[in-house]
Amino acid sequence: MDILFILIPLSVIMAIFLLGGLWWAIHRGQFEDIEDEGKRILEDDESP
Repeated sequence: MDILFILIPLSVIMAIFLLGGLWWAIHRGQFEDIEDEGKRILEDDESP
């Protein structure tokens, strides 16, 4: 029973960090143009 006093606050803190990281990634523009990033890998940009 005593372990719950450690695990519950720890899980809340981890959830806050997870949501904070998601918020940071959204506001930095990480999810703005997902489809073009997948196409960029297939394009050949190297010119000999």
